[in-house]
Amino acid sequence: MTSEPLPRVVVLATGGTIAGRAASSLNLSGYQAGAVAGSELVDAVPELRELARIRVEQFGNVASTNLTVGMWRTLADRIDAIFATEPDVAGVVITHGTSTIEETAYFLHLTVRHERPVVLVGSMRPSSALSADGPLNLVNAVRVATCAQSRGRGALVVLNDEINGAREATKSNTYRVETFRSGELGFLGYIDDDKVAYYRRPEKRHTVDSEFDLAAIADLPKVEILYGYVDAATPLLVAALRQAGVRGIVFAALGAGMLSDNEKAAVKASPDMVFVRSTRVANGRVIAHGPHDDLGLIPADNLSPQKARILLMLALARSAEASELRRVFAEY
Repeated sequence: MTSEPLPRVVVLATGGTIAGRAASSLNLSGYQAGAVAGSELVDAVPELRELARIRVEQFGNVASTNLTVGMWRTLADRIDAIFATEPDVAGVVITHGTSTIEETAYFLHLTVRHERPVVLVGSMRPSSALSADGPLNLVNAVRVATCAQSRGRGALVVLNDEINGAREATKSNTYRVETFRSGELGFLGYIDDDKVAYYRRPEKRHTVDSEFDLAAIADLPKVEILYGYVDAATPLLVAALRQAGVRGIVFAALGAGMLSDNEKAAVKASPDMVFVRSTRVANGRVIAHGPHDDLGLIPADNLSPQKARILLMLALARSAEASELRRVFAEY
């Protein structure tokens, strides 16, 4: 009897701590990110050959702090091309630095045009470390990418035996291996010895249901984030960003997305810009609020400031109409 061939997975290597190397196995923080090629990472884990037929593409090899929006676009285009031309590929795994993995994941969640899984994986310890977490994380990412139940859930972030949805995933600790969390809403599932176990799926629009087709977007407008705090210099910063050609600003605002009177005045003085209210609070929604709505501010629901920025960039590339932007933030 002929056994079924193993599923195919493409690994796109971008660098990060998972590809980091230090001079000592006890050095967990003073390492060079992106020092190891993706092919080396895969070859160092022979167990992967039992799970899938893997092809590695070296997309880049940098710390994730050095990624750009342009690189995001190229990455999304490459994933779409793989899925469009290679129907036997079960999923794509992206090795990535943890500093911005949640942002890359959400951008791909909104712009990749296929239902097959895109799994982003990283590590909190470099590949040279004693008890490096990267090898098992990579094994689990491939398991998730080849799992039929992963389809239709958008981009996924896999570390520490846990599956986070791209929309909610966030880094919550600077060094601990259990750093990635999905706030109060929780993980999508776990990866254990017996299986990949899912318990919920993303409800907001993404991937095949997303309206954001990068092929129809020439340029993404510039959007910045302003952090709220007592006696913030927001009016000066808004004026400077407006002069620099920034189209939109996301406020990492206080409490439930509340702005000071000075911040409201800055918004009122910039009618040609778009403003979104997110919050610096880790959990909870920012909802409609009369005094802010009257100024045209758009509530970000429970999107973090960094993810609200991504959604606003994509939305502004299509329309600056207030009602359209409110719809987008309600649906995504």
